[in-house]
Amino acid sequence: MTKKYGLIGKKLGHSFSPAYFSKKFAEASLFDHSYSAFELDHIEEIPRILSEDLAGANVTIPYKKAIIPYLHRLDEAAAIIGAVNCIVNKNGLYTGFNTDWLGFRQSLLEFIGDQRPEALVLGNGGASKAICFALDHLKINYTVISRSEKGLRYEDLTPSIVSANHLIINTTPLGMYPFVDDLPQIPYEGIDDQHFVFDLIYNPEKTLFLALSAERGAKIQNGYPMLIYQAEESWKLWNS
Repeated sequence: MTKKYGLIGKKLGHSFSPAYFSKKFAEASLFDHSYSAFELDHIEEIPRILSEDLAGANVTIPYKKAIIPYLHRLDEAAAIIGAVNCIVNKNGLYTGFNTDWLGFRQSLLEFIGDQRPEALVLGNGGASKAICFALDHLKINYTVISRSEKGLRYEDLTPSIVSANHLIINTTPLGMYPFVDDLPQIPYEGIDDQHFVFDLIYNPEKTLFLALSAERGAKIQNGYPMLIYQAEESWKLWNS
């Protein structure tokens, strides 16, 4: 009997997961495992997919929060973050996990080493919550920047604020393909060679946000290592 896995999302044409996990199943000689893309126009279609008795699944935008009411339980991190990107079926019960924070934590540690710089987190969406959870775990002080009325807004940022925070993390989709000319509106003149600049986006490989930061001397990192690490965490959950 085939063990079915898949990716649940809206537009999945260029998604990383199907090829990645299909290759892993083949390399592990798990020929009775399959991985499919489940493109859903509406979250209300979720029960139909879950009724197929999936062994596990990944969840991507825009359903990481919306899928929660359809699951039987959440692990602690997913409950705190309020977003799920991995599902495991145990005895017919679907449990939601968040492996994004683990993927980010691992890739960030490789990027910054032993340093624990003050951080600016750009954006306050679902991705931001996972990043903040990881920063809390690493005891890194951070300030969330958003367009909302609460907290610090983009228009409040000054070069001196940027200069004082040596880790800057973009959690927004600004600059993602095909909108490669977009970028977070921050005072880039505050960035110098003391900065670590991290973008969760991996397509394109170097966003305008990263390119401008690199021109100012910053060390830069895109989201590809995080993507790999979160996928490996899903793999561990499915095979534990």
